[in-house]
Amino acid sequence: MSRFFVSRITVTAFAVLAAMLLPTAANAASRIKDIVTIEGVRDNQLIGYGLVVGLNGSGDTLRNTPYTEQSLTAMLERLGVNAKGETMRPENVAAVMVTANLPAFARQGNRLDVSVSSMGDASDLKGGTLIATPLMGADGEVYAVAQGAVAVAGFSAQGEAASVVQGVPTNGRIANGGIVEREIPFELTDLTSVKLSLHNPDLTTARRIAQAINENMKGDLARALDPSTIQLDRPIGYDLALVDILTNIEQLTVIPDQKAKVVIDERTGIIVMGADVRINSVAIAQGNLTISISEQPQVSQPQAFSQGGQTQTVPRSSVSVEENGTEGLAVLPSAVTLQELVDGLNALGVGPRDMISILQAIKAAGAMQAEIQVM
Repeated sequence: MSRFFVSRITVTAFAVLAAMLLPTAANAASRIKDIVTIEGVRDNQLIGYGLVVGLNGSGDTLRNTPYTEQSLTAMLERLGVNAKGETMRPENVAAVMVTANLPAFARQGNRLDVSVSSMGDASDLKGGTLIATPLMGADGEVYAVAQGAVAVAGFSAQGEAASVVQGVPTNGRIANGGIVEREIPFELTDLTSVKLSLHNPDLTTARRIAQAINENMKGDLARALDPSTIQLDRPIGYDLALVDILTNIEQLTVIPDQKAKVVIDERTGIIVMGADVRINSVAIAQGNLTISISEQPQVSQPQAFSQGGQTQTVPRSSVSVEENGTEGLAVLPSAVTLQELVDGLNALGVGPRDMISILQAIKAAGAMQAEIQVM
């Protein structure tokens, strides 16, 4: 392998991170339960509209948020208070959207954490209490009811000439503030087959999972349908239920395969490379051209007792050109590994920003056998 001749070596956080991860990432085995999800076993999103009361003058301004006044009037009427036609100016009420996730197999009476977010011009939800709010699913059915004191992490304070805001005081949470009222009908034990979905679709990984399951269960129970799906069948007359089979196989370990990929975040300068990235033989040169121009004007005075002489400003410019970078081309040999690529780029003395441009140029030259994803 060719050696890199450099004028300086710059070790970046990226290189340190890559060096720490490389020895184990290539052969890391994962449990099946950590890389797949079971068909039907998932959360369901819930949403509702409600009112937060008890605010310390930081609620909605009713003239700017008419829906808050309408909701307040409707709530009072349900409680037996006739508020129609009355002029209300409360400052302690805010209209909010309430969201929550209904876990799989949640039963009636289970508690949920809910999030509360202001809809109007309320400035702070601190100290408020959410009034009983139905939470609906995508089908329009009510699955939970939320109520309780809103906990807000941020705060706001305002004076006549200055204000301070920390965090987001118009967003809060209610721990265990939701109660499940309706269950989603799904019985895993009644199924004779189930599909396992990979978090990161890959045909090789799907085949390895199917092979690991069949070897452990001593039968042809699993088969890969596509890069993201493995079908698991319960044979007729099999002693174990499907839940027992899933319990037995979820602890099996496989080595996930992955595509060679380079992920680049140009906004922050972060670069993440997969262990399978390979580079064909290529030469790299990197340099920065710096041109400095400084103006130092001088004053020209006429001689003493001169006739018609005038004082003038004479321009004086100084121009310097400096080129920083490698002293020549550095050659990367054919099929270098990720570690060798990292060492080579750092040996060139480039930072993350320049490294992004170099990687993109290598890909454009057809020398990188990997996919580049720019975030």
